[in-house]
Amino acid sequence: MDHPSRYVFLGAGAVGSALGGLLARQGRQVLLVARGEHARVMTDRGLTLRCPDLTETLAVPVATATDQARLTVDDVLVLTAKTPQAAEVLDSWGDAPVHDRDGAEVGRAADVLPVLVALNGVAGEEIALRRATRVFGVCVWFPTVLIEPGEVIVRGAPLRGVFHVGRYGHSPDPAADRDLLATVSDDWDPAGCLVRPTDAVMAWKYRKLIANTGNALEALLGDTTGAEDIAKAARAEAEEVLDAAGLAVVGKEEARAGWEPEGLEFLPVPGEPAQLGGSSWQSLMRGTGSIETDYLNGEIALTARRTGHPAPLNAGLTTLARRAARDGLRPGSITADDLRRTLGLGRAAQTPA
Repeated sequence: MDHPSRYVFLGAGAVGSALGGLLARQGRQVLLVARGEHARVMTDRGLTLRCPDLTETLAVPVATATDQARLTVDDVLVLTAKTPQAAEVLDSWGDAPVHDRDGAEVGRAADVLPVLVALNGVAGEEIALRRATRVFGVCVWFPTVLIEPGEVIVRGAPLRGVFHVGRYGHSPDPAADRDLLATVSDDWDPAGCLVRPTDAVMAWKYRKLIANTGNALEALLGDTTGAEDIAKAARAEAEEVLDAAGLAVVGKEEARAGWEPEGLEFLPVPGEPAQLGGSSWQSLMRGTGSIETDYLNGEIALTARRTGHPAPLNAGLTTLARRAARDGLRPGSITADDLRRTLGLGRAAQTPA
């Protein structure tokens, strides 16, 4: 891109706010599309980034609706809403007009601008491709926490995270895609957010999906200590289902190397407890009433139903997490022993490897 890119984070929760804040610290142009109290606090008082090695409050542009933003051909849309809200967000912002550098309207955002799908699970890319022309998958390895409005915790230091990014769907212009990914890398890498272009982005996302089967456990149990057997069983079931379906998954050793670059450590943040969970845990902590487990463990259950390979453990975790979100339960609402009994895990499954 000849002109500086602006990154428009659609659904700026933990990941979008953290990434936007880190880019803003480096002088990059960002726009955080948020809602509710989080949007209000960021507008009034700024966004507070809390990392193991710094705490800083930044003035960042915030929008809550399309009429509060003027999109241009230099914008890059980064979808960071939770998967259950992704379609609604894209339906709204995809219809927003885009202007060229002379101010003339050139088309709809969904037709003109690239969309980076930085969501957990593997369903977001299809949701985006139904609505947008130029879609890129993003496998996010970036531990962030949003509990208090206007404040986001980033646990990586001194590097912050790793993002494997690649085109999703047919590309009529691979050279333009390479140029875009080079620009994103040049913009994000100095913020400690390492971009790794790949032609196998969905294989990376399927590997992450296997790891994310543990998110439901965090949400339900709060502290997963002593539940390692359940986590191992959920991952093993997911591996079997994806293998039976013939889906490409990055190997464990390749993933370990890709997600453990020199300089990336997940460390405690001063003033915060060591036990901070992932996105599903945060949904229950904030009492949002929804949870993305349908697109994590539920994705494994869906794949199993398509192929006839059983996945009772992940299906059960999906149901329990959905009920917990609907009923307003908090992490720790069930014990590991209760969970084993509910899921029908016998004593043989209770011995960690």
